[in-house]
Amino acid sequence: MTVLWADQALLPDGWARNVRVEIDGEGRIAEVARDVAPEGERHAILLPAPANLHSHAFQRAMAGLTERRGPDPRDTFWTWRQLMFRFLDRLTPEDVEAIAAFVQMEMLEAGYACNVEFHYLHHAPGGVPYADQAEMSARIAAAAVQSGIGLTLLPVHYQFGGCDGRALGPGQARFGTDPEGFARLHEAAGAAIAHLPADTVLGVAPHSLRAVSPEGLRAVTALGAGPIHMHLAEQVAEVEEVQAAWGARPVDWLLANAQVDPRWCLIHCTQMQPDETRALAATGAVAGLCPITESSLGDGIFDGVRWCEAGGRLGIGSDSNIRIALSEELRTLDYSQRLRDRTRAALARPEASTGRVLYDAACGGGAQAAGRAAGAIAPGLWADLLALDGAALDLMGRSGDTLLDSWIFAGDDRMVRDVWAAGRHLVRAGRHHAGDAIRAGYAATLRRLRDAL
Repeated sequence: MTVLWADQALLPDGWARNVRVEIDGEGRIAEVARDVAPEGERHAILLPAPANLHSHAFQRAMAGLTERRGPDPRDTFWTWRQLMFRFLDRLTPEDVEAIAAFVQMEMLEAGYACNVEFHYLHHAPGGVPYADQAEMSARIAAAAVQSGIGLTLLPVHYQFGGCDGRALGPGQARFGTDPEGFARLHEAAGAAIAHLPADTVLGVAPHSLRAVSPEGLRAVTALGAGPIHMHLAEQVAEVEEVQAAWGARPVDWLLANAQVDPRWCLIHCTQMQPDETRALAATGAVAGLCPITESSLGDGIFDGVRWCEAGGRLGIGSDSNIRIALSEELRTLDYSQRLRDRTRAALARPEASTGRVLYDAACGGGAQAAGRAAGAIAPGLWADLLALDGAALDLMGRSGDTLLDSWIFAGDDRMVRDVWAAGRHLVRAGRHHAGDAIRAGYAATLRRLRDAL
């Protein structure tokens, strides 16, 4: 049993003072009491810690390398994508494990308790399967053992290079699966994570409507009972291709042809029309937003105000991992709405500040998308917790929602002091307990890749 005590804590019904949280031996919250005397580990500000609902771990090693314009006078997502394909052909399983451990450590130090890994790097260069078809899934699992983060693993089905069913290009060969092969890979991935802690989750991810057939989508989404994630309506060219091939825009086609419900998390959704926004929000699915990556790739701006007004759920991910920064993701999301609409505090409500709305959404939507019993400080849930540094100058003397506003809009993730994932105390005083070893492994990988980068 672990006992935490906080001067201020964000509970499901709002802020409370002098809060005692008891964590049982399995890593779940056993009891929460308020207005009690100090006991156990003392913290100034205790919050639920959200899940990072969308990550491609290996892309972290590309950060900062794609900011030059290529021969095409208009550099876009699609030119970035070609650079990514060339890069990943150099990666070994050992590289992927070291990069993933570093990514997960950075997530924890930023305040995330769970990594939802949208995992599509399955095969060796050229598309040759490894002897163990779940070799790369096992590497993600090994990274999670080292970092201690909660893991939701989403093996990705990626069959085609476009809606016309064309074969995958050379850069995509390491991703390729057909529905039957994916079912075997999914089963093997489950075996690869079976030794991880009880908070580990297995789901599925049909990559996108461009990369799967309608039949493949039905087959993949029928596997297991875990979360279902898919990229949707990210780019104008993608929307146009789906509409030309399948007779409807991506959101409309999906809603008409799949049973979209709260198990689903649709990633990006930056190219939706108002009626699509309202219809998708009504399903209870989570919009998986990655504002830093969406900004980096020029995807567009998510229709966040309309989505929230329609009761939609959302969560936050770091996607390309160009920066892993929880507070910055939330800030970027809200600032995008302000810039588009030329307003302020776009997502705030009369009863809740902007920071509170953003943070509540990230915790609730992230837990739902991860298939994880978490997202709040309440008995029975996994103890995914985050303690802010009450001595940070921008937080001193502040309380309630103003704490979240000050962290998200005036501070950064250096204010994150302690983080627990399912009760595992992994970050203390802002540093991951195995940070030195993880950083050394990542540095060695970067040195090996130097010529390739």
